[in-house]
Amino acid sequence: MRKVAAFVALAALAAAVTSVNVPRTLATSDVLHGNPFHRTRGDAANHTARTTGNLVYHAGGAVQTAKPRTTYVIYWGSNFAYNGIPGTGATNSYQTLINGYFGNVAADSGKTSNVYYSDTQYYQTIGGLTTYIPYSESFNATTYSDPALPTTNGCTSTAGGTVACVSDAQVQVEVAKAIAANHWPTGMDAEYFVFLANGVSTCSGSSCFVSQFCAYHAHYVDSSTGQNVLYANMPFSGYQLGSCSGASGTPNGNAAADATISTTSHEANETITDALGNAWFDRSGNENGDKCAYNYGTRLGVINGGDYNQTIGSGHYEMQQEWSNKSSGCVLTGQ
Repeated sequence: MRKVAAFVALAALAAAVTSVNVPRTLATSDVLHGNPFHRTRGDAANHTARTTGNLVYHAGGAVQTAKPRTTYVIYWGSNFAYNGIPGTGATNSYQTLINGYFGNVAADSGKTSNVYYSDTQYYQTIGGLTTYIPYSESFNATTYSDPALPTTNGCTSTAGGTVACVSDAQVQVEVAKAIAANHWPTGMDAEYFVFLANGVSTCSGSSCFVSQFCAYHAHYVDSSTGQNVLYANMPFSGYQLGSCSGASGTPNGNAAADATISTTSHEANETITDALGNAWFDRSGNENGDKCAYNYGTRLGVINGGDYNQTIGSGHYEMQQEWSNKSSGCVLTGQ
């Protein structure tokens, strides 16, 4: 779900960060309206029952039309282990599986065989020019790891764990820090996924991980370049699987990573089709991922004792479907 793009001032945070293009507060005209987050499982089920109709294009709204669109990954915090599985190194570790997922999505660019292809039916019309979304993905495998969480909590929730609580403003500063350290680009061709460690709570305003959402995508304006920076706040789904996963089993042997991968697909496809929260959503404010949240469709098979419904590159995944206007329903492949 897109996050309402009304951002707090970051002066206090900026004082502790040097040589970083600190996110700029958006003007009032940039504030958007709609349902802000990828809901938890129970809330999504209650809400989806009340939503009908296809996605609607809102005039002048922006989508991602880059060839390719590039994904950058930030791991924030030190502990990504789950149920005895290390966070890195092993073939079924959290970071290995997530990095592998992004690589597989990029490798299958242009194919009709996974949910990303459904985005190609959507478009933007800006300045009289209509451009359709391509399935063209790239993954920057040079990920950024930052074990140091803020010394001061930006929020008070402990619903996602007691290690720390990071606010949306702090997530934005972490993205800006990674961009500066790696000389990564800003603009509409890239998206930054911030994966939080196990036990880290996070909030945006009064809405918090587990209590109200499982993840969200958003944007801010870079204070130096004046360009949009697209990012997704990705808490550790394994902390509360019952709230953030509806999958049966774990095809990759790591339930936390498998749940997070489905949530990642949700946020990535929403960013592609509604990058700034002003393009494709239905009359209730739901984006393509929201309308199919926790709806997994038909399985393809079973591996490691867990169902999978997508084969992308060399990987097998159990992922939620995405909404297709052409089918007027949720799809796993094609449009």
